[in-house]
Amino acid sequence: MSSESDKVTPIRDNESRLRKPDWIRVKAPVSKGYHDTRKMMKDLNLHTVCQEAACPNIGECWEKKHATVMILGDTCTRACAFCNIKTGKGNPVDPFEPDNVAIAAGKMGLNHIVITSVDRDDLDDGGADQFVKVIQRLREEAPDTTIEILTPDFRNKPGALEKVIEARPDVFNHNLETVPRNYTRIRPGARYYHSLRLLDRVKEVDPTIFTKSGIMVGLGETKQEVHQVMDDMRSANIDFITIGQYLQPTPRHAKVEEFIKPDDFAGYARIAKTKGFLMVSASPLTRSSHHAGSDFEKLKAAREEKLAKEGARALRAGDAPVDIEEMARLNPNQSDSAKD
Repeated sequence: MSSESDKVTPIRDNESRLRKPDWIRVKAPVSKGYHDTRKMMKDLNLHTVCQEAACPNIGECWEKKHATVMILGDTCTRACAFCNIKTGKGNPVDPFEPDNVAIAAGKMGLNHIVITSVDRDDLDDGGADQFVKVIQRLREEAPDTTIEILTPDFRNKPGALEKVIEARPDVFNHNLETVPRNYTRIRPGARYYHSLRLLDRVKEVDPTIFTKSGIMVGLGETKQEVHQVMDDMRSANIDFITIGQYLQPTPRHAKVEEFIKPDDFAGYARIAKTKGFLMVSASPLTRSSHHAGSDFEKLKAAREEKLAKEGARALRAGDAPVDIEEMARLNPNQSDSAKD
């Protein structure tokens, strides 16, 4: 990732795992807000990706009563090498889950909520119907709350994606996770170009929905590969890119190959902005739903600013209105054929 002169010196614990640098360390969650959020989720029988995926930002987010709800159970049908969520046979779909998500949004007073899920390859629609039901209940019970979804890839589930798009979430997020070269090692159940096409399809069906995707770095990728992912995302009209440091959850997961310096993340952010993303979040502790509410407000403002600039450029171009009579006079043959 970095040049030889500014690489982080690898320091390994027990000759196997890289030791975390100071900029990646976070305090253990102990606040009252954290414990209140944890109790509420437990009482409502809801899972969160914050807990299941061992997110380093859980203390900060839960203290503010911000949580990313994970629907469709706590067991994933895939076994990605980076993910701490347990793998196995999917849980029965909870019919009360949509109601409980809406209750949680109300109790937390959320202006913006993020809904994600495990992969459910065992379900005919990959869990799309449950996403739709959750979105509908939130619209009914919390109409002022904007909705961001972070979905699985719905691979081999025809029509599932379109069903979710029709429910009209405000933000549709699906993470590419890593560069294409790493897929067989890090994300073996997925396909890079399928995930890219999924996000492109969202924009085809409904251009008003914001799209978002993220990758982890520190898995042995090169800077050039990260830049290519940015280009691929822009080719799919993705609005918002997130880039964060991969952290190894347990010794059995993929190893961290490198801890990327904060300055390198800042460099990625600058390049992403020049490539045309409306929003960029790149830092060691960046995660898909970290600061999602405030980022959504910035995302809306960025699109409004972009549209205003495009409108101003069109006015400056001074395109003259079409004069139909003048066109007919200059093109008599076309005019006669039109009459016929």
